[in-house]
Amino acid sequence: MGRFIVRRILWMFLVLFVVSLITFVLMHQVPGGPFDREKPLPKEIMENLNARYHLDWPLWRQYAQYVYDVMVPRITTQRPSGSLLDSYLIEFKVGNVYFRWMNFGPSYSSKSRTVNDIFRDQLPVSAQLGVMALFVAMLVGIPLGILAALKQNTIFDYLGMAIAILGVSVPVIVMGPILVWLFGVWLRWLPPSGWGAKPPFLLGFLPRQLTPDYFRYALMPAVALGLGGSALLARLTRASLLQVIREDYIRTARAKGLAERVVIVRHALKNAMIPVATVLGPMFANLVTGTFIAEAIFGIPGLGKYFVISISNRDYPVIMGTILLFAIILVLANVVVDVVYAFLDPRIRLA
Repeated sequence: MGRFIVRRILWMFLVLFVVSLITFVLMHQVPGGPFDREKPLPKEIMENLNARYHLDWPLWRQYAQYVYDVMVPRITTQRPSGSLLDSYLIEFKVGNVYFRWMNFGPSYSSKSRTVNDIFRDQLPVSAQLGVMALFVAMLVGIPLGILAALKQNTIFDYLGMAIAILGVSVPVIVMGPILVWLFGVWLRWLPPSGWGAKPPFLLGFLPRQLTPDYFRYALMPAVALGLGGSALLARLTRASLLQVIREDYIRTARAKGLAERVVIVRHALKNAMIPVATVLGPMFANLVTGTFIAEAIFGIPGLGKYFVISISNRDYPVIMGTILLFAIILVLANVVVDVVYAFLDPRIRLA
């Protein structure tokens, strides 16, 4: 398994290279530039800005420099300078050696911060929201799917699938305002906007204090985001479990006189969870990197808001960095899913 994980991580660099190349080419094909204004800037200022950020270089040279800055780790014995243009996302010291990796460069829109500064402040908020939304999806969807499968063609099955269809049919852009109006404006049980934790974060991504106010701020956006995922998990769990409980080995287990609870939990449920684990990886990556609609509705200072703003402002480093970050999280999530496969089904071997 160790060799499998190492090989998948090495393949990640090829994936990042392909993703970065496609994104870079498409990004520069869009009309307009990062410093275009409704009222054009003087020619001298435009030349100085292009020279400062190397936008006057040929595209192949710009891309080569970007790949070098992002993908090539720096190992040095010299202390980091602390310059704004010399900021790395991953930095740590081992003895007298400094290891630094992923310099996504400066942000064209936020002059006082680099892309890595934006990630350090905004990505933990999106990650916290994403993890809680995934927890809501699993807490609601998986038990609902199990109940619907075990009570097939009963009121529990029909009610569970009706809830699942409702969750799929009502997107966040509709569910969010409804929750804000109901619980934030009318009943005033929960704060309608904002987030209960601010940087700096513990270990870079955890809130420093888990207070009741923190969960009060997080409840509505987590539910709005998690309901759609719970509907998908409920339908997938039901279909998978219905298929598994009709297999011959389940009939054999029942014929041996095992209790129904033992048959379902020990024999059927583990195999039924394999398709569910497949969708959890991409779902986790999508939620963690930030859903800009939910962040906009609930006024959450997450990464999604900055990503949308960067597209309209042609902020190339933020666009590239966010997409590459999503690719990294997606690849790592899929590696975790493959490892979970081997746990759920011992017949699966990771070579």
